[in-house]
Amino acid sequence: MNPNDIILKPVISEKTTDLTGINKYVFRVAMKANKLLIASAIKELFGVKPEKINIMTVRGKNRRLRYRTGKRSAWKKAIVTLKPGEKIELFEAQ
Repeated sequence: MNPNDIILKPVISEKTTDLTGINKYVFRVAMKANKLLIASAIKELFGVKPEKINIMTVRGKNRRLRYRTGKRSAWKKAIVTLKPGEKIELFEAQ
């Protein structure tokens, strides 16, 4: 898999920006991705070696659209912990 197909986009919220202070970065990743694929994609895209990776699947929420009910699709997120002193410039620019 291409690293750009594994790491889809960063998750930017109030909680995740607070995590950047302790060297943790949150990304939305492909559903078929595992820890080894995510680690190699982070190393190739950003040039840093992750110390630890936590993965979780976020369940889709039920939503109502007018008179019908629907469901948002589930997605997978990865919390990447880096060694002290390392950082990803993508998050520092915002």
